[in-house]
Amino acid sequence: MTRRISVLLCSYYFFLTICTLAPLARAQAADPNHKEAVDIFRELIDINTTDSVGSITDAAKAMQQRFLTAGFPASDMQLLGPNDLKQNLVVRYHGAGGKKPILLIGHLDVVEARRDDWTTDPFQFLTKDGYYYGRGTQDMKESDAILVETLLSLHREGFRPDRDIILALTADEEGGKSNGVNWLVENHRNLIEAEYVLNPDGGGVELRQGKATIFAVDASEKLYADYQLTVTNPGGHSSLPVPDNAIYELADGLERLSHYAFPAELNGVTRAYFETESKIMSGQTADDMRAILKTPPDPDAVKRLSQTPEYNSTLRTTCVATRLDAGHANNALPQRAQAIVNCRILPGHSKEEVRQEIIRVLDSPKIGVKYVGDGADGQGEIFDKAPDKKALPPAAIKPEVMQALQQVAGKMWPGIPIVSTMADGASDGIFTNAAGMPTYGVSGIELESDDVRAHGKDERLPIASYDRGVDFFYDFLKTLTTPH
Repeated sequence: MTRRISVLLCSYYFFLTICTLAPLARAQAADPNHKEAVDIFRELIDINTTDSVGSITDAAKAMQQRFLTAGFPASDMQLLGPNDLKQNLVVRYHGAGGKKPILLIGHLDVVEARRDDWTTDPFQFLTKDGYYYGRGTQDMKESDAILVETLLSLHREGFRPDRDIILALTADEEGGKSNGVNWLVENHRNLIEAEYVLNPDGGGVELRQGKATIFAVDASEKLYADYQLTVTNPGGHSSLPVPDNAIYELADGLERLSHYAFPAELNGVTRAYFETESKIMSGQTADDMRAILKTPPDPDAVKRLSQTPEYNSTLRTTCVATRLDAGHANNALPQRAQAIVNCRILPGHSKEEVRQEIIRVLDSPKIGVKYVGDGADGQGEIFDKAPDKKALPPAAIKPEVMQALQQVAGKMWPGIPIVSTMADGASDGIFTNAAGMPTYGVSGIELESDDVRAHGKDERLPIASYDRGVDFFYDFLKTLTTPH
């Protein structure tokens, strides 16, 4: 392209934007740290870490080799777990030792993905149209790669933090029977004991049409729970249908559950979130956010906001059917029909409390409701009753963490508020919080609110978002641990 044509194109706003950003993109691509960060990201995506056929150990060993190659002592790394496929990697970066360590956690496993469902191979890292594609690009191999790259970068420059930094790359957050964080807490607590935990499987920068609106820090999260719904029947020949078909009975119950809304509730974290959002949004949405902050909340405003899945899940416990299994032959009445209902429970409520509410809503003595264990409860085991322990209250963010965030996020995204939020999903933070280590979801990943593809088809991450995420976490962790 000639200089004259380039100047003419750049005179237009769109092309001016491209011409302005292109040198930055080229500079980042030339930066060896950024190149290495992409190489790590690619390596992790290309390693299948699903529970069905994948190996957490392969991914953990690949990251261990990168640390060894960079000069980390082998004695500062532990590869350990309950079986050959679920080995967790724990790396200790030594600091001055004047303070208790900081623990960084990231799960290496990913949700199952079928090639036929995707337009690309979910287990092959692909760069296309300004995005990185692959299972785990949003949840959460991008952050795993950033954590690894951050420690490698700090080590290369000889940085000595004011305390030890511990990295744990772990198994089975997305499924399976060997949750790595829980296993480490129960079996090797000494390796991961820390003052507090940073978990980039939460938080981040919310974009709306390309504009950063808030920097979210997860200080609380919902409680995860699965329930098994079962209807049994003697069955019979399909030519002789009967009214009490097990499938129909289960379907009727699920229909009632689909129309039920758990009560809307606000806690300190979600109240602050809606207060901040009300200043960013406009029109009816902003008015409704202000209206639900009143005492009592405006029920019409709650109803309108609940039509948006993001706001609905922030306002209340949610339960949704995710799996169905019924019948044993095409020409026979079903003797059994089962469904799995997945719930995300607000802090202050227990899994058993929600099980009892599901029973009430189903309103059918023919539908049995049992709890499917997870993590410390016995992953995959079926129990007649769920635990009574309630979800933990929000963790207060330490001033030093907030100060570092204000300094770094304020520089990278000037003018946007830093807001404590409640994760609508669930993360491994439930185990570290329960172990007495306050856990904060902190990430510099930017995402459009309408392009969240974690657990979904064609999961992808904007290249620019990954680049900024790399820069953010390096600056944040260095700022947080620089001796004063």
